[in-house]
Amino acid sequence: MISIIILLAVATFVSTLLGGLFAIKFKDKLHFIMAFAAGVLLGVVAFDILPEIIEEIKIHNFNSVGIMLALVAGFLIFHILEKSILIQHCHDEECFTHHKHPDIGVASAIALAGHSFLDGVGIGLGFQVSPIVGLLVAIAVISHDFTDGMNTVSFMLNHKNSDRKSKLFLLLVAVAPVLGAASTLLFSLPDYFLTLYLGFFAGFLLYIGASDILPEAHAKESSYKLMALTILGTLFIFIITRFI
Repeated sequence: MISIIILLAVATFVSTLLGGLFAIKFKDKLHFIMAFAAGVLLGVVAFDILPEIIEEIKIHNFNSVGIMLALVAGFLIFHILEKSILIQHCHDEECFTHHKHPDIGVASAIALAGHSFLDGVGIGLGFQVSPIVGLLVAIAVISHDFTDGMNTVSFMLNHKNSDRKSKLFLLLVAVAPVLGAASTLLFSLPDYFLTLYLGFFAGFLLYIGASDILPEAHAKESSYKLMALTILGTLFIFIITRFI
């Protein structure tokens, strides 16, 4: 069982790495990638995270208010973090208009690394429930980790980080689920805290999708092609979640 968990976690590493390398190779088309990524983030929240939260509330009769507070906290904490970095580093109108700073990209990548770590934790805890649950969770994680890698590089490059730095943080995000899965061999986590995490991360995704990625995708131009890519990204996650 342990070897299966680690093997599946390694598969998430490969998936994340491939997504990031894809984004680096086609960085000249970054606005197209970001339009698609914005749809992916919306799809992950709408068709993966929120249904899972609703299911956990039904099964365990959790207090939904606390979980929604976690969602709001996820949204506001990243908003405050992003704007605090701007206030610290920006001193002219143009900087605030384009709101690009390497530290913002790094903060986004670190947040995704935390999410990826908990993805690995989810795989391990799924196997604590049953092998079938663990396998289904692993399939879901591997499926969307390609876009996690793509999003990590998109955030870094969009905020003017170098290719080398982007690759280093891509490696961090890729390794995170392996470490997360391995860590579950040492502990078990109450369901309520996992559900709180899901709410917090949903808020984070909604913020970076709506306030960061989507506006940047349309910063230079707005076209039906970009809008179609956003819709395609949402449908992509919808289809994946129908088969897991």
